[in-house]
This record gives sequence, structure tokens and C-alpha cells, in this order.
Amino acid sequence: MYIYNVTTNIDESVHEEWLRWMKEIHIPDVLATGKFLNAKMSKVLVEEEMGGITYSVQFTTLNKETLEKYYIEDAPRLREDAVKLFPNKFVSFRTELEIISEH
Repeated sequence: MYIYNVTTNIDESVHEEWLRWMKEIHIPDVLATGKFLNAKMSKVLVEEEMGGITYSVQFTTLNKETLEKYYIEDAPRLREDAVKLFPNKFVSFRTELEIISEH
């Protein structure tokens, strides 16, 4: 299994609106693609020098092929939604993780 991790630093001026959008719209939209089993959203507890508030969202998927299909079929549209709603108010980076073991 794989985890698709998206870490986002959001400007405090739109934080509450962005957080509500993530929980009520964006994460459900990503899950609605059918390519992920679940999602976990966490607040990063380290303060960033640039300010803002940082979150990590981890989407679990069965395999790399499914994740690649997400990148091609869904990611551009879903990423564009954030850019339109919160222009110049966030920075995101993505990490792919392969689950080696669970205890």
C-alpha cells in the first residue's frame, strides 16, 4: 500500500475558510475519485519561519498504479480548485510513501 501525503502551509488570513473547505469539500472530492481507501488530516506542530499554519493530509491507496491514475485523471482538476479559491495563500508539497509494515 502507498500513502500520498500532501503537506500545505496556509496563510492565517484564510486559514478557517481553507480548513472548512478541506474537510467539507476537497478531501471528500479526492476520496470520491475511488482511488483512495481513506484520508487522515493532521496539523503539523512545528512553527514555520514563514508563518502560516501547516497541515498534512495522507491518502492511502492500494498500489502505485492507482496513484499514477489519480495524477493523470483527477489531480490537475482538484489542484486547480485550491489555486482558484486561495490564490497566493498557500504552499503545498507532495510526498509518496510506501508502507513497509504496520504494527
